[in-house]
Amino acid sequence: MDGRVNPGHDERGSPVAVAISPLAPASFPEMPPVAGVRLSTAAAGIRYAGRTDVLLGLFDVGTSVAGVLTRSKCASAPVDWCRARLKSGGARALIVNSGNANAFTGKSGQASTKLTAELAAKAAHCKPGDVFLASTGVIGEPLDATKFGAVMDRLVADAAPGGWRDAASAIMTTDTFPKGAAALVRLDRTVVTICGIAKGAGMIAPDMATMLSFVFTDAPIAPALLRSVLRRGVENSFNAVTIDGDTSTSDTLLAFATGAAAAHGMTKLTRLSDPRLAAFRKGFDAVLANLAEQVARDGEGARKLVEVLVEGAVSKHSARRIALSIANSPLVKTAIAGEDANWGRVVMAVGKAGEPANRDRLSIWFNGIRVAHRGERDPGYDEAAVSAAMQKPEIALKVALGLGKGRDRVLTCDLTKDYVAINGDYRS
Repeated sequence: MDGRVNPGHDERGSPVAVAISPLAPASFPEMPPVAGVRLSTAAAGIRYAGRTDVLLGLFDVGTSVAGVLTRSKCASAPVDWCRARLKSGGARALIVNSGNANAFTGKSGQASTKLTAELAAKAAHCKPGDVFLASTGVIGEPLDATKFGAVMDRLVADAAPGGWRDAASAIMTTDTFPKGAAALVRLDRTVVTICGIAKGAGMIAPDMATMLSFVFTDAPIAPALLRSVLRRGVENSFNAVTIDGDTSTSDTLLAFATGAAAAHGMTKLTRLSDPRLAAFRKGFDAVLANLAEQVARDGEGARKLVEVLVEGAVSKHSARRIALSIANSPLVKTAIAGEDANWGRVVMAVGKAGEPANRDRLSIWFNGIRVAHRGERDPGYDEAAVSAAMQKPEIALKVALGLGKGRDRVLTCDLTKDYVAINGDYRS
């Protein structure tokens, strides 16, 4: 523990101190406003009294939107709402709440999303179809959307540029710190801003999306092209993070591009062949990667950030599957929590992945120290050196299969007693 705490609430809504993850960044990053984006937050009492739990984003006319959403067959009502409206390619508002996921809520969940969008549209003077929604929190509890009505007018009136930390804090559940990232990219003679926020600490094994994350830019970019950038960028960022192997019902990643940079002379990005796209993609991907790592650093109960690198696989796809098998193994994760370089558990995880592997070609490293080589313990294994390496807060676990050129990387964390405590008490 580093001694820092965040205010939380117990099951009765009473304030409690929540220890911030020892892997958290030293501070929230400096993030500039994004032209055409205004934000505000409020406490609507969604689940706890007196806790900021609603985020409103307002966007200028002409804002493009793209998204990737969970492929869970039990998706939440807000996910269904967004999926039906992403085809339009345009957005004017975003409403996000924490405390209640509005998932597995049947017809009442559908009615809740409809009412929420109507309340936001009326206050923001836009159409309900231009409002995007996301919810996070307890699954299976009806969401009383009338609570949004009590704060909506004030949310719209208070909306202003910036305010990223407050926005990131409003969407937290079991997170111990707010997550934000930003990048500036020069395109033509214009500097484009890209800012993103995310939440996530548990129920994390994204499948074509993320926990909840929202990225904003003033770049003028067509919806179809923004969608392409987003789908490609998510693959090696959020889709390469796992905390517990469980894909949420609510995973939502939305990107909003206001196009305000066009006022400074930048022409619109519309084609994949545009030479400026590479620079934009680099900045965009950097924001996604930064946010994804912060999610791994805030895994429920985490004390170790773990990078699993698999190389020498028959393909990248095969390397990804093996890396996820290792990263999702409770036995591997608990060994790392116990600061034990237990390569036998890694061998197990490689073998069960269902991908090509040869025991007698397999080599394994922990934090740069080779502990196993070509199917057996490394002849130079030094217990003292390995034990010292395993005490570090960041662990690099590398596996070389010796079969091909396939390579991939996944981020995860250790599995501690605190994870069990957090999830055992979550709905109590």
